[in-house]
Amino acid sequence: MSTPSGPGRPHDGPPLEPIRVLRPRRTDALAELMREYHEETDRAAGAPGGYESVALPRPPAGSEALTQELPPVAPSPGPTHGPFHAPSHGGDRAGRPGSGLRRAAVALAVVAAAVIGFGGALLLRESGTTEDDAAPAPRPTPSAAAPEPTPTPPATAPVDPDGAGTLREGATGPEVTELQERLLRIPDVYRDGSTSGRYDPTLTAAVARFQLWYGIRGDETGVYGNDTRAALESRTAPVTG
Repeated sequence: MSTPSGPGRPHDGPPLEPIRVLRPRRTDALAELMREYHEETDRAAGAPGGYESVALPRPPAGSEALTQELPPVAPSPGPTHGPFHAPSHGGDRAGRPGSGLRRAAVALAVVAAAVIGFGGALLLRESGTTEDDAAPAPRPTPSAAAPEPTPTPPATAPVDPDGAGTLREGATGPEVTELQERLLRIPDVYRDGSTSGRYDPTLTAAVARFQLWYGIRGDETGVYGNDTRAALESRTAPVTG
């Protein structure tokens, strides 16, 4: 099928043809055909209405004696409101009057007991506080008194690590004078040194020089201890007064 070109516009190409035509499909005929097919199938099977009849099995022997039917419940008097109704005022579900009054009395008793208990607790608390305030403060027992300070032992003189009779810078006395006179006898150790009896820095340097030259290691440097005394006395004659 060719399509005419617009007026005044010549169409040089090939004519346009429709490729596919869509048409609405009627489904009523198909539904009628399917219904007739199902009816024919059910009629051939002998099941009316499209369902197959099945025989129910018989209950076992003696099962009727095991089951008993419950007696019907008698309806309560009074108007009902729907499938569930509340009992009338002044009676319970069994129709007994006074059930509402008993419930109200129980509720009042519970509330009264709670009020009485709360008031008793407040009274006990106030009485306990008054007794605590009126009670006198306990007095301290003699055992709880502060312990007496223990006397400290008197301080003892520090022990000289180099032994008794050790001389060091700051010492004075005849022992220092003897040390100075002995060092004067060692050549070039305490040259032109003083014999004033005072352990001054010059004497400390002379003792350290003597320890270094003669390999004395038992005493501190510049301290006249036991090892230095033994080495010096072995090399010098005793000092005479």
